[in-house]
Amino acid sequence: MNERYSRQSLFEGIGEAGQQRLFGSRVLIIGCGALGSAQAEALARAGTGRLRIVDRDFVEASNLQRQTMFTERDARERLPKAVACVRRIAEINSDIKAEAKVIDVSQQNIERLIKGCDVVLDGTDNFATRFLINDACVKHHINWVYGAAVGSYGVTMTVRPGVTPCLRCVFAEMPPAGSAPTCDTAGVIMPIISVVAAVQTTEALKLLIGRLENLHNSLMQFDVWRNEWRRVALGSPTPNCPTCGLGHYEMLEAEASDFAAVLCGRNAVQVAPRGATRIDLAALAERLQTSGEVQVNPYLLRLHTGEYELTVFQDARAIVRGTDDPTTARSLYARYIGT
Repeated sequence: MNERYSRQSLFEGIGEAGQQRLFGSRVLIIGCGALGSAQAEALARAGTGRLRIVDRDFVEASNLQRQTMFTERDARERLPKAVACVRRIAEINSDIKAEAKVIDVSQQNIERLIKGCDVVLDGTDNFATRFLINDACVKHHINWVYGAAVGSYGVTMTVRPGVTPCLRCVFAEMPPAGSAPTCDTAGVIMPIISVVAAVQTTEALKLLIGRLENLHNSLMQFDVWRNEWRRVALGSPTPNCPTCGLGHYEMLEAEASDFAAVLCGRNAVQVAPRGATRIDLAALAERLQTSGEVQVNPYLLRLHTGEYELTVFQDARAIVRGTDDPTTARSLYARYIGT
């Protein structure tokens, strides 16, 4: 057994046989912010053979307080989070095969992303994407681990399609906009990130090595500031659940369209075009030279113009900073990128 994993293999819950199973496993991490970067580091250090890291965003200075995989250099260079994470994994553990996907998860690509994966980990920041993950994983019978954190509060739940309730069994509808605190209104502290990510990653390890009897089988809730720890036991799947009971995959079946989404705590809006596409960043940089200050690297282009900043990715998505108004963001996108 590789000396690197000797202490982990001594742990009776894993052992040498479990370590070998980890080597042969593939995990998808959707969202590489606070939760996702902690998950990625833990799984890489544990010897999980293949990691697929998906994130739509780039590293900023405000991330460094809680997103453990990133450095000040990553923030200065505004590297895509998935790329920075995979580079760091290569430094942590060269045994691991990690791939970066700098894309926004949607109904167009989610089923392709989960294909061949043993477990999916939730590192996202919104219920729309979580419902999409739930639809895809239930449809394809792939285990996944939900997690969220805001302020000092966190929650997690493991979904085993056909065995446990799915996310729609527990949350029948997406919470209405403005009904719950966000990182924009409540902030977030790193200790709750560490707790939620640790439980999510431990559940993933149990799933990967087949120790199903040790899963917590509950909705786990934590508040590290108020010193509150709760477990809500989960029963059986709900027979009339739209997803796992009736097999209606509403999020997967939704029509694709262009959209604008306000980003939490950023005074920014993400604008994405209808349909999959690729953009020639070098050519766009040349075209925008007279429009403002332009910086470009192999992964993204930044345009500073007046009070706004547009960050354009290869898949033609743009994050428009300086506004939280989707209409304004769409207008700027159309003006500088096109339609």
